[in-house]
Amino acid sequence: MKVKFTLTTAALAIGLTGSVAMAEGVDELDAGLVERLYNEEMLDPAQPIGASPLRDFVAENPPPWNIGYASSYAGNTWRADVMDELLNDIAPEWKELGLLGDVIVTESNLNDTVQIQQIRQLADQGVDAIIVCCSNPTALTQSVMYAHSKGIPVFSFTGYQSADVVLNSSVNFQVGGFAVGQAAAEELGGKGKVLVVEGVPGTSTSDSQDRGIKAGLTTGTEIEIVDTIAGQWTDQVAQGELQKWLATHPGQIDMIVGQSSMEMGLLRAVKQSGRDIPVSIGGELGALCTWRKNPDITQSAVQTWPPRDEIQLIWNLMMRTLQGQGPKVQSVMMEPVRLNYDQMAEYVPEDCDENSQNWLQVGADLWGGNLDQFFVNPADPRAFKP
Repeated sequence: MKVKFTLTTAALAIGLTGSVAMAEGVDELDAGLVERLYNEEMLDPAQPIGASPLRDFVAENPPPWNIGYASSYAGNTWRADVMDELLNDIAPEWKELGLLGDVIVTESNLNDTVQIQQIRQLADQGVDAIIVCCSNPTALTQSVMYAHSKGIPVFSFTGYQSADVVLNSSVNFQVGGFAVGQAAAEELGGKGKVLVVEGVPGTSTSDSQDRGIKAGLTTGTEIEIVDTIAGQWTDQVAQGELQKWLATHPGQIDMIVGQSSMEMGLLRAVKQSGRDIPVSIGGELGALCTWRKNPDITQSAVQTWPPRDEIQLIWNLMMRTLQGQGPKVQSVMMEPVRLNYDQMAEYVPEDCDENSQNWLQVGADLWGGNLDQFFVNPADPRAFKP
């Protein structure tokens, strides 16, 4: 099910006071956007934000272009939604436009060595561009540079690559995590004991969100983080890890705050434990449905990475780059979306399915905002005529 979120989204006000990174390229962007998303206090210190080396890039071959998707994992609902959107919505549309030849998909199951080999193989096959997702920020550098040396640009979504030749796109995950932690602190009235559930430790996306969540929780002056466990961004794994943790920690826990893509598993674990512990909610429709039917389980949901919108966003950025529009910066940063109960209920019907494996889609245009500002020669990529 696709839910179009079009009416109630607003920029998340966090009240930042730190310095702003005004690197070349960033200084060409909207000042308000830069203040919110490129602020050094709320930016992963390793996030590449310099001028993009792809500013003058033009694809060597005319369309239709062949695109490689070097996926690192396929075992959760988020990845399934990405794949469905890519193969069943994006690919048919862009083939109809005459701009896409084929999409070649590889999957490494979180094995960096395998993904490195797959990227090199895609480059040797002569694809025109490569998309990577959620990967270790440094492990892929040599293979990314190999592709670049062959004139093949690489695009990373939902996390960044440290190689400066890559164009990255995602929400500012530290800002997104901060929003999750701040919402939890508000719900708890600024005090209580919290268990934090991170995703895949060592990935830029997980580490940035974890840093942000813990910073957001500190806005509650009497909040204690009692422990952190890893759920691997997978409901079944998170459910099992939380069940084990709760079984060995019978003491008071006032809230469980986790990264989205695990909330259904966390809710199930709490229910099976027989304990009454609130769980933070993100974008999984099954979890949003549980909230829809049980209004008291939380006060808000923070959507940090709608999968269908994210693949639409990086695809748009990639096509613009292949067309020679010239990206200004290495990282296109976006804002999280926070929903209260009434906003959520407007889009999630009362007869929803609590076992749904899909995600809330807020709309790629809304999520991506004004993408024109990120390019030197902006134009509608769908209207491109070689």
